[in-house]
Amino acid sequence: MYERILVPLDGSATSKDGLNEAIRLAAISGGQLRLMHALDEISFPFAYESAMAYADHWHDLLREDGEAILSHAYETAKAAGVRCETCLSDSSAFPVYQRIASEADRWKADLIVTGTHGRHGVQRWLLGSTAEGVVRHASKPVLLVRGTEHPSDPAKQVERTDQRRVAAILS
Repeated sequence: MYERILVPLDGSATSKDGLNEAIRLAAISGGQLRLMHALDEISFPFAYESAMAYADHWHDLLREDGEAILSHAYETAKAAGVRCETCLSDSSAFPVYQRIASEADRWKADLIVTGTHGRHGVQRWLLGSTAEGVVRHASKPVLLVRGTEHPSDPAKQVERTDQRRVAAILS
């Protein structure tokens, strides 16, 4: 059974769906979770060009946001009685999907559980697919959990733990 489950989180409702499934699996197997957030420094400037004027602050804000995402997920898992630990990857040397696959190997995970938005077409081309990259590069089994949000609703695509911070940078 799966005793060591790596759970990448990005703060979206979809990643929370993945977390909930991982918690269920860990509760059944008596396993433990490693909750991971990878700062996506590469795509942030491209997605938010106007933020470049505030480049000296964006890394700190991304880190704080990542820590908040991990803290919330940790409390959720602990409340369910599941053993867990957290990992924040802030290296920008590799794409997020490669860092997830590498962490799974390094930590000797039995399974990676991640949410997927199910994007296709232009949305997938513009936003990429971290989940697909994980599936293609991971040496460990990957469980994709389809999100409950509707992928065409832009208001629900990304639910950050502190949207006001990002909005403050962009304004």
